Amino acid sequence: SRKEFLKSRGAWLPVRCMLNIWGVMLFIRLSWIVGQAGIGLAVLVIAMATVVTTITGLSTSAIATNGFVRGGGAYYLISRSLGPEFGGAIGLIFAFANAVAVAMYVVGFAETVVELLKEHNLIMLDQMNDIRIIGAITIVVLLGISVAGMEWEAKVIAIVDFIIGTFIPFESKKSKGFFGYQGEIFYENFGPDFREEETFFSVFAIFFPAATGILAGANISGDLADPQLAIPKGTLLAILITTVVYMGIAVSVGACVVRDATGSINDTFVGELTNCTTAACKLNFDFSSCEKGGCPYGLMNNFQVMSMVSGFAPLISAGIFSATLSSALASLVSAPKIFQALCKDNIYPGFLMFAKGYGKNNEPLRGYLLTFLIALGFILIAELNVIAPIISNFFLASYALINFSVFHASLAKSPGWRPAFKYYNMWVSLVGAILCCIVMFVINWWAALLTYVIVLGLYIYVTYKKPDVNWGSSTQALTYLNALQHAVRLTGVEDHVKNFRPQCLVMSGAPSSRPALLHLVHAFTKNVGLMICGHIHMGPRRQAMKELSTDLPRYQRWLIKNKMKAFYAPVHAEDLRDGAQYLMQAAGLGRMKPNTLVLGFKKDWQSADMNDVDTYINLLHDAFDFQYGVVVIRLREGLDISHLQGQGPALNMADQKLLDASSQFQKKQGKNNIDVWWLFDDGGLTLLIPYLLTTKKKWKDCRIRVFIGGKINRIDHDRRAMATLLSKFRIDFSDIMVLGDINTKPKKENIAAFEEMIEPFRLHEDDKEQDVADKMKEDEPWRITDNEIELYKTKSQRQIRLNELLKEHSSTANLIVMSLPVARKSAVSSALYMAWIEALSKDLPPILLVRGNHQSVLTFYS
Repeated sequence: SRKEFLKSRGAWLPVRCMLNIWGVMLFIRLSWIVGQAGIGLAVLVIAMATVVTTITGLSTSAIATNGFVRGGGAYYLISRSLGPEFGGAIGLIFAFANAVAVAMYVVGFAETVVELLKEHNLIMLDQMNDIRIIGAITIVVLLGISVAGMEWEAKVIAIVDFIIGTFIPFESKKSKGFFGYQGEIFYENFGPDFREEETFFSVFAIFFPAATGILAGANISGDLADPQLAIPKGTLLAILITTVVYMGIAVSVGACVVRDATGSINDTFVGELTNCTTAACKLNFDFSSCEKGGCPYGLMNNFQVMSMVSGFAPLISAGIFSATLSSALASLVSAPKIFQALCKDNIYPGFLMFAKGYGKNNEPLRGYLLTFLIALGFILIAELNVIAPIISNFFLASYALINFSVFHASLAKSPGWRPAFKYYNMWVSLVGAILCCIVMFVINWWAALLTYVIVLGLYIYVTYKKPDVNWGSSTQALTYLNALQHAVRLTGVEDHVKNFRPQCLVMSGAPSSRPALLHLVHAFTKNVGLMICGHIHMGPRRQAMKELSTDLPRYQRWLIKNKMKAFYAPVHAEDLRDGAQYLMQAAGLGRMKPNTLVLGFKKDWQSADMNDVDTYINLLHDAFDFQYGVVVIRLREGLDISHLQGQGPALNMADQKLLDASSQFQKKQGKNNIDVWWLFDDGGLTLLIPYLLTTKKKWKDCRIRVFIGGKINRIDHDRRAMATLLSKFRIDFSDIMVLGDINTKPKKENIAAFEEMIEPFRLHEDDKEQDVADKMKEDEPWRITDNEIELYKTKSQRQIRLNELLKEHSSTANLIVMSLPVARKSAVSSALYMAWIEALSKDLPPILLVRGNHQSVLTFYS
């Protein structure tokens, strides 16, 4: 049954790992490595590889026991731990490494077949091309085989056959360099003898793929009944056993076989040779002729030493065939599976076609074909010593990221990181990751550099594309931890004028309903200050709570989709004023709290319920009470497009203009003007906002023009004084205009229009009985009294006059930033205050009415 089969897969996991580790290198390269590096350094090479694989084995065990592991091997482990950015990069590299590994195993098989053909004089073309031909035929056959048998018996028997063979030295084998265990040979072979430009690290690069089978357990994780138990046990036990076997065979072969041998029985001698001091001479063989030309036998020259030493050579050949073909088949199966898992996650949309599976087992046939083509390309290289370092490079990159995953997850202190396997250490994992990176560079610096560039390129691509996946990665956990630590650290720092930045609470409602408001505020807060979109839900509590829970993820996603660096903050309140007060008091965290309230101008105030207008004006007063600055934004067409959403293309002219205006701040603003009308000293916020806008890409070509009030006889003096002040503030400006006629009386028709506008809102108390007028004022506090009109006549006319000047000087500006007139609380009625703002800002380009909280936001000093 499947259950029993899975249990058996778990029980045989150490064997599976060992078989993948005991591959082509054990049988046809280990003896050559001993010849080049000597017994001492060969053991060191094996030990170094073991250190890397053991640390990685511990890290793999930790990740594998931190939750259910599905298919996808190293890709699944890394992507679910570090997130799609690193997971996607390593998934491609690991799948590619497995595809190249197929080529390595097939070339190893072909090399052995060609050696057998050579013995029987059956070479077809030449050695290199024969390897290519046999390799190509082999991989075609392997592609046709759908199910791989382990064939573990053949490998184990081959190892036993070799060990028995070392104790039975045949006379006929002595001429080929095999003398049985001899102290002289051990002593001679203990030190290195690097030839043909080989070095310790080039030899290590060729050996390292021999140790890469440790992820065999992780690669079949989806097929194991209990991967959490099987992977740690199997992986670590396999590393231990294979290391002992590798070291044992390295010492055995180094103690039995000399480095060079002629293979000729005629090179024996009796007596002593005076000029011959090698171990072979002491054993009555003279191989000194090998120094002149290459000999075919010995550790250095014969890759089939294990066959020669063994008790029964065909068993070794069977072991090599088993090792190479089963490992090639395992890699041929695992590479498409890893690639399929990667493609299913849709991290790289271009590869989605490879996610499709066929048949009841969901076989990735397209992936098999791609792996076949990659492997075939590398088989044509036909040199094992060239292919092996390429694989080492990619496997080391995978191991480095597995180790880094464990360090990263431990560093993030996520409560979800609690592996059942406890024998790991975050710092050991970090050392393992660094070690892998160092070894990559030492093996081949340009290949390592290329791998880093590929990983970095893929990482940047995925980060930019932001795939819609959430795996609870340690990257998320660490981001949160860093944000928390920095936010806490920030609370201990006092505010300083140099570090002032506008932190805006934008009364946006649903963010998608007022895009122009958000885009304009985002233009001066992006990468500078905080932006919170406040949305007040009113009405029945139960319904509002339901809306809150659905709106939060929906509108936060909308902000991300529109590339706005902002937060969405919905609250439930009885009315707008209460909700705004909740937000102004509670929004933000520590020092990252809003200091500026931004809201749109209430365009429909003349036809709206005047209690709502009263609430709107009270919002501004509340903001000043909470020490907030205030920005009121007005667009001629309006801001709210919620009634247009979901409508078809057939819009009337007014709606079309409104829709066009809603996207005007998303476009490049060109070489136009931002006009700053700085009429009151509010701390400098009116100047700071235009400056911040001009630092942004869309606004950088705009020029700042500054308008100030002054006296006709002091215009030049005032201009120079303002120019000096702006220079000290280090704010670039294109022009300064001093308005000497700012206090001139406005035109009569404009005064008449203003009086007509406020007429419906007047109390006319002089025409009513005292008690009737008092009762009416109490019930409708927004009404304008006759006394008020007379008292604030100059201020009303000033707003009308300013509108005339704005139309005269700034009608073509892209944006006007102007000081907001402020009315004394409870002294000026809501209707009169709204009439002032209306009169000041009507029929103009987009205008920001700004009033700081009188806290200085600009400084001369460095």
